Amino acid sequence: MAQAQQSSQFLLRRLHTLAGVVPVGLFLLEHLFTNAMATAPNGAVQFNRAVDVIQHIPLLHFVEFFFIFLPLIYHGVYGLYVAFTSGYNAGQYSWTRNILFMLQRITGIITFVFIIFHLWTTRFSGKAPTFQMVHELVSNPAYFWFMIIGVVAATFHFANGLWSFCIHWGITVGARAQRVTAAVTMVIFVVLAAVGVDAIVAFTHSA
Repeated sequence: MAQAQQSSQFLLRRLHTLAGVVPVGLFLLEHLFTNAMATAPNGAVQFNRAVDVIQHIPLLHFVEFFFIFLPLIYHGVYGLYVAFTSGYNAGQYSWTRNILFMLQRITGIITFVFIIFHLWTTRFSGKAPTFQMVHELVSNPAYFWFMIIGVVAATFHFANGLWSFCIHWGITVGARAQRVTAAVTMVIFVVLAAVGVDAIVAFTHSA
């Protein structure tokens, strides 16, 4: 019974890390780089054009539900379960890795709340997102800083989660490979966070 439970937990955790990288991670990257269109010359036009392309994807609602929202719900809900039930491996990893372990849990909670609220105010608002819509939202200082915190949390959670993904899927086995991966994923975090924050700032300017 105990062995079956361990096997089940192992499978669920592997699916959790996979969902966080493939559908959910790709959704985050798409979202960041679509928003980055706002930083280009004629940013409002470029952003609205990018959103319009997405809106005309065939079977968009089917794709969103089965390949984005369901994996997102699984990753988020199971992630919350792990965050509130797992220990912090104080004796297994270094002090730095334990800090990152704790931050992964904290940013996971922040990201889950952030994504739900952000989708509610944009994708599920009844209207397709436009530059002007986002501009009006971020013109509220509270919403602006909520977006900044949410983007930084989401990009950290994704980048640091890549480290865990590589271990769970046997990509990085040795200590050296894990150290190199940790450094690479922190660079990814800084780059993605910069892209996201830069886009939010761009939305504060009038079209």
